[in-house]
Amino acid sequence: MFKKLIVIALILLIPAGFLFANGDADADASNLMVIITPDKDNVFFTAEADAAEAMAQSLGYDTLKVVHGDDPNKESELIDTAISQKAAAIIIDIANADASPNNLKRATDAGIPVFCMDREINVTGIAKVQMISDNFQGAQLGGEYFVELMGEKGEWVELVGKESDTNAGVRSQGYHSIIDDYPDMVMVARQTANWSQTEGYSVIESVLQANPNVKGIICGNDTMALGARAAAEAAGKGDIIVMGFDGNDDVLESIRQGKIKGTVMQPNALNAEMAVQAADSFIKTGKTGQSQEKILNGCFLITPENANDWAGFKKK
Repeated sequence: MFKKLIVIALILLIPAGFLFANGDADADASNLMVIITPDKDNVFFTAEADAAEAMAQSLGYDTLKVVHGDDPNKESELIDTAISQKAAAIIIDIANADASPNNLKRATDAGIPVFCMDREINVTGIAKVQMISDNFQGAQLGGEYFVELMGEKGEWVELVGKESDTNAGVRSQGYHSIIDDYPDMVMVARQTANWSQTEGYSVIESVLQANPNVKGIICGNDTMALGARAAAEAAGKGDIIVMGFDGNDDVLESIRQGKIKGTVMQPNALNAEMAVQAADSFIKTGKTGQSQEKILNGCFLITPENANDWAGFKKK
C-alpha cells in the first residue's frame, strides 16, 4: 500500500534534532519503530540508520529516523518524541554511555522497549538487546597488523575517540594489549580527536611538528585516520603508516590507493539489522530470540588484499 510521508513540525516536536520519517500519518502507533543515531553526516551512522530502516520496513513497520548529535539532552528530547508517538520500539545508537541509560529508562518505564546497536550502555536490564561490534577483538586484529607493518619497532601515535564513548576506551585497550608487548614500539603521543577528521588532522599536524620521527599512527576510527593521513601528507611524510577502524568506503578507497594501510571492519549494518529483528521478535512474542542482552559480533581485518571485497560495511 502506498504510504504518505509523515510530516512532523520539527520546531514543536524535536527542536534540536534532525528528523526524517516514513509511514502513514494516521498509522497505528504500535507499528512505528523510532531509529535514533548520532550523526546524519557520518557515513558510518547513516549506513547504520539506513540498514535499520530497511530491515524495519521489510518487516512491515513504519519508521522515524532522528539524530542526537552525541548530545544526551537532544537524545532525551527524541526519547520524549518516541513516547509521545507511542512507538512500538526504539532502535538506538546512544549518545553517552553514562547519561543515556536514564533517557532509555524513561522509554522502558513508558512501556516502549529499547534495542541498542553499536555503542553499549554501562548498565544492564534497560535495553532488551545490545548488538555490539566486538571492539576489543577488532582492535587486537588491528594492533597485530599495525605491529607487522611497523616491523615491530619505531615511534607511533594513537588517536583516541570520545572519552564519553565506551567503544573508544575498549579499542584503545585492545590496541595496547598487543602493541605494548613489543618493547621497541615507542608511543610518543596519545591524544583524543573525538572521532573527528578535522581534529585528527590538527592533532597529527601538531604531533608531527614535535615528533619528526613518527613512523606510524593508529586510530580509533576511520574518520580520524583520514585526517591523520591528510596531515602526514601535508607534512611531506606520506610514508607514515596509518591504521583505521570502522571500514568506511572512503578508507577502503584510500587502502586501494596505497595510502591508509589498513582498517578494521565493524559489522554495523549487521548490528542494526539484528537489533531490528530482535525488536520485531519481542513485539510479536515477548522474547528477543537472543540468549543474552549483549551480543558481540566479530570484526574483520581489512588490508589491500581484501579491500575490494567490502562496500557499505558489508561483504560484497
